[in-house]
Amino acid sequence: MKSENAPDTPATKFLRQHGIAHSNHLYDYEEHGGTGVSSRELNVDEHAVVKTLVMEDETAKPLIVLMHGDRKVSTKELARQIGCKKIEPCKPEVANRHTGFLVGGTSPFGTRKKLPIYIQKSILDLPLIYINGGRRGFLVGVHPHDLMRALSPTVVDVALKG
Repeated sequence: MKSENAPDTPATKFLRQHGIAHSNHLYDYEEHGGTGVSSRELNVDEHAVVKTLVMEDETAKPLIVLMHGDRKVSTKELARQIGCKKIEPCKPEVANRHTGFLVGGTSPFGTRKKLPIYIQKSILDLPLIYINGGRRGFLVGVHPHDLMRALSPTVVDVALKG
């Protein structure tokens, strides 16, 4: 892990504004490496690394899904649970336009627009999660209850084995 000072991002500003304690974790980002790389670099269980996935419904309305790094989202089940016809991932440039973050550096904190956020229920069972801090190669460690308090996400159960 690198030890230089953590970057100042819209996500870290959001965490400070909301008084959320967090740890900063920098690592060497690998293109398409995903949570496997970050969990290996930080030496944490991939189940505790939470992906911030930008998706859209059938009307192209964006939303964020927070999911364990070692699981996939059942888009069919998510659509059913939130009352949509269809959910699919956004194209990277669309996700960037909605959040202000690059893919691989998307954080649920400090997004450009306020988007509805859905969180996988089992994430709340973890003592600590590692989630993107708003830049590639940068995760923040936060307590799930702080995330709930700051973002008020809707709890869903849509995990598929990764």
